[in-house]
Amino acid sequence: MAQQQINTTEIPRFETETDKQILDKILDRKRYDSRVRPSNKTDVNVTVLILSLSSPDESSLKYEVEFLLHQSWDDPRLRYDDVGRYRYLNGMSHQERVWTPDIYFIKHGEFKAPLAQMHMALKIFNNGSVRYITRRNMILNCQGNLQIFPFDNPKCPFAIESVSHETYELELKWEREPGGVSGATSLRYHNAYLVQNKTGKCDSHHTWRGNYSCLRVLLVFTRDKIFYFSTVFGPGVVLVTSSFISFWLDINAVPARVMIGVTTMLNFCTTTNSFRSTLPVVSNLTAMNLWDGVCMFFIYASMLEFIIVNYLYRKYPHRSGAAAASSSAATTATDRGRWCGNFEIQQASVLKDNNSNDPGGISVDHSQQRRREEEDEADRRAAAALSIFGWLKRPQQAILPPNYNRQRLSKNIDKVSKILFPLSFGLFVAGYFLTYAVIKPTHSENWELLSNGYTN
Repeated sequence: MAQQQINTTEIPRFETETDKQILDKILDRKRYDSRVRPSNKTDVNVTVLILSLSSPDESSLKYEVEFLLHQSWDDPRLRYDDVGRYRYLNGMSHQERVWTPDIYFIKHGEFKAPLAQMHMALKIFNNGSVRYITRRNMILNCQGNLQIFPFDNPKCPFAIESVSHETYELELKWEREPGGVSGATSLRYHNAYLVQNKTGKCDSHHTWRGNYSCLRVLLVFTRDKIFYFSTVFGPGVVLVTSSFISFWLDINAVPARVMIGVTTMLNFCTTTNSFRSTLPVVSNLTAMNLWDGVCMFFIYASMLEFIIVNYLYRKYPHRSGAAAASSSAATTATDRGRWCGNFEIQQASVLKDNNSNDPGGISVDHSQQRRREEEDEADRRAAAALSIFGWLKRPQQAILPPNYNRQRLSKNIDKVSKILFPLSFGLFVAGYFLTYAVIKPTHSENWELLSNGYTN
């Protein structure tokens, strides 16, 4: 290699030759060997120019990245003097005869067809500098923080590493101008919104081979929040608040209140299931699980509230009907007994007047007295049945205060629910978005690669 470098210190001069003839002469196999590095240590400057970013859907963690990989290095063997006739030589037709860095991509994903890299340009300047441009299309499996989905930032890492040359032989460096990773002026987005890119040297997250030159790239995306507000959170708020409308309907409007509860429940389940079919299945509690669970709780609680109110309203009359009925029945029985007793006394008096000399009158008086005692005993039993301890003898009947109104209780429950349910749900919504949309997205794990590297 040293002998070859000595022989190529002389710069060939071309005054009338065409660019193809110049390339044929400077790449002559007797003069140039593409298997040998340009120098003992070759520095290769790298730049990534992003052409397009896309994702199959808003909820996916797969991102398709199409980019141009620019590599530039100095090869003293390719210096020439063309008297300033050409700005550079287009070496695309001689690409196989020119030494190029042997690099490969470390990624969690796959290449999109065509799998082989596309050679876009190979420019050879008269000072020996070479600029090599290839086009690649990769599908990256990115890392997302599903605990705060959809307010997370998917992170897509990949790395560029030398295949066979260690650091002391070949070193990859990020080019200072225009920078490591940049977007083309015609950059196209489709369900992918790049908010940050980071470049640097590889660490243990990216390579495991040891002393090989390696460069890393971290693309940080964000999600379209408007999409989720319009398809998930907006309909959820509308359905939950719609279930609260039943509190303003009359208790007797049973069909209307039942229809509102059942309809909102079914609509919410349908909306949730259709959206969740595109989400990855995880075991831990996520922001979406919390949102769906709380919304379902409020819808179901509004249905239970109506069932309880309707049961209380229809199960018991206006006042203590059982006590009033018992009192009325006891009073009727007492009056009937007293009327019958008076009738018997009159009959006994008539008989006594007609049979004043009959000794049987004494027995009639005794029987009349016994009847009166029985009537008094019946009155005492009726009063005991209506007393506060009557439940000991009538455990199957509810004991109610004489002025207690179950219908009024039902209406009071509805009045409290009108305030309690909307207020509680409003506090939940405010706390939910404050936590998951404002506070947690600012944490470092939402912007940096986690310790497990590429795993989701």
